[in-house]
Amino acid sequence: MKYIKYIYSVLILCCTITFAQQTPADKQTEAITITGATVHVGDGTVIENGTVVLEDGKIQAVGNSNITSKGKVIDATGKHIYPGFIAANTSLGLVEINAVNASNDQAEMGSMIPHVRSLIAYNAESKVVESMRPNGILTAQVKPNGGRFSGTSSIMQLDAWNWEDAAIKTDDGVHLNWPSSFSRGRWWLGEPRGLKPNNNYSKQVGDIANFVKESKAYLNGKRTTKNLPYDAMEGLFNGTQKLYVHVNDEKGITDAVSFAKANGINMVVVGGLQAHLVASMLKSNNVPVLINRTHTLPANEDQDYDLPYKNPKLLADAGVLVGIHGHNSNFQTRNLPFYAGQVVGQGMSKEGALKLITSNIAKILGIDDQLGTIEVGKNATLFVSEGDALDMRGNQLTHAFIDGRAISLETHQTELWKRYSNKYKGN
Repeated sequence: MKYIKYIYSVLILCCTITFAQQTPADKQTEAITITGATVHVGDGTVIENGTVVLEDGKIQAVGNSNITSKGKVIDATGKHIYPGFIAANTSLGLVEINAVNASNDQAEMGSMIPHVRSLIAYNAESKVVESMRPNGILTAQVKPNGGRFSGTSSIMQLDAWNWEDAAIKTDDGVHLNWPSSFSRGRWWLGEPRGLKPNNNYSKQVGDIANFVKESKAYLNGKRTTKNLPYDAMEGLFNGTQKLYVHVNDEKGITDAVSFAKANGINMVVVGGLQAHLVASMLKSNNVPVLINRTHTLPANEDQDYDLPYKNPKLLADAGVLVGIHGHNSNFQTRNLPFYAGQVVGQGMSKEGALKLITSNIAKILGIDDQLGTIEVGKNATLFVSEGDALDMRGNQLTHAFIDGRAISLETHQTELWKRYSNKYKGN
């Protein structure tokens, strides 16, 4: 019996070792110089045969080959250096397996719940989070779902022991699911298929307006009774937070912008399938857009078949600050660089497409002083790729750094690939 227990314990230990999360990298203690690579700065600038020096977690030097090397030297001749990609609007670290309720912590009950914080629910040891890094996604905005006001998001780096270590910017914004002016027939309830006017739209918008009005009154008055939802709205009114409005239709976008402007709130459109129809209004009101992924189908029958592909370029050409957001289905976020690469096929330059997931996202999220480009003084969060990182054939990382720490690129998937690729060697 003791022998059986011993065998069982060994098997459990082996499984734990095999499927354990990669240990986060240690703090940078030695300067690192990467030489000979093509440096894609992230703001449209490209440096051929470039050199990047990382020290104390920051970028100390960027330029051509005449920069003096320091510390450990990595020869990246023929390779490419990119700023770490930034995924916005994700549920990374909140959901492990969608079908398993115990691993799904992305939504809470209630409608007006801006006080729900994704930060404290973030699982730094998620295997889904780990799987982002081999494609160059090193930073993510993690936000809750559900409700009308669904809660506050935070911005995390993707190599950490816990949420405290991972947090780059806590409670960066509140997320609002704006009602649609149209609804689809619920065929499972016997309703006719297709779009129809949402008869409750005015009431739903009114509920949002009333909640904001009540929040202002509470925050400006004597707070005799603490109200967590109202307290969570304060950052929107004093300008320290942004309102991320999830909305897709033309009327909804227009109404949301008018609403935010009337209340003195800085907003970002998230989704924006029809944002190109009101691009001039978005530009004049300085409203950026986190556009939906390009690898999807048109939402309506009367839309161009290639609208999802070209939508980011339509907005960028109109002068709107636009970025491609990660994906609400967290595991698909790993394809973020290829969403940007799709826009190159629609006429955007590669460096312009790169901005959609680096510098533009950093500006929208308010972290451009730290991330988004390879510039002196910014966080040393970047990676080295064998080829074009926006093309799945070239996106083959050899090195990746977060705050100068050389992170592991191993995941559960790469371990399985190595295991089974050996199975057929010599056959």
